[in-house]
Amino acid sequence: MGIAVRLVETGEHFSFNGAEHFPMQSVYKLPISMAVMREVERGKLKLDQPVRVAKSELVPRALHSPMRDAHPDGDFEMPLREVIQYAIAESDGTASDVLMRLAGGPERITAYLREIGVKGLVVATTEMEMSKEVHVQYRNWSTPEGMVELLAKLSPQHDGLLLKYMAESSPGPKRLKGLLPAGTVVAHKTGTSGSDSGMTRATNDVGLVTLPDGRHLAIAVFVSDARADVETRERVIARSARAAWDRFVK
Repeated sequence: MGIAVRLVETGEHFSFNGAEHFPMQSVYKLPISMAVMREVERGKLKLDQPVRVAKSELVPRALHSPMRDAHPDGDFEMPLREVIQYAIAESDGTASDVLMRLAGGPERITAYLREIGVKGLVVATTEMEMSKEVHVQYRNWSTPEGMVELLAKLSPQHDGLLLKYMAESSPGPKRLKGLLPAGTVVAHKTGTSGSDSGMTRATNDVGLVTLPDGRHLAIAVFVSDARADVETRERVIARSARAAWDRFVK
């Protein structure tokens, strides 16, 4: 496992295996969406513009995609803001690949990350490509330290819509949120692989936790290549978040 925690307002931080590479799985929908939002800020995209989704872009049934399930024949349109909502709040694979296309592809997204000073993170492949071979997922990697660097870049001014969708995200309620006090605002993005021969290659959760005094903890926890059951993997993430909370909440 790898973990990194940063108190955004002061820069105080901690990490364990913080420079190691971990497969992101659906966590990578966050940097993809951030790259799209920057194109919106630059006026190249508009949140209300219709986005056409071709049938060829629908990810296979083995992948999670409420958008595909609602439009199984493809060739439909929806506003860009709804595509982002599907990708972040629902962790939709089809939506993620559509956003990657709109952002200019993996190389452009990784270039954007370098432009904003985030080095420990690479977006390299689509959900469609990851569905074809289990080891492809390792090409989309992040270090825990790189991910908290990215999380610290989120701001209500520029990323209010993303933060809203992250706070509304339904997957992973027993991960970062699992042991935090009821009502704590956690804007987060999970990532989970399938299991292969008893091994689960990615069980992740990253996000911004709002503390009682209004400060924010950026926290990233990656659990990779684990043979433990899902309850154990998620409990490790929840306990990590609680330890960080206890450190900074007096």
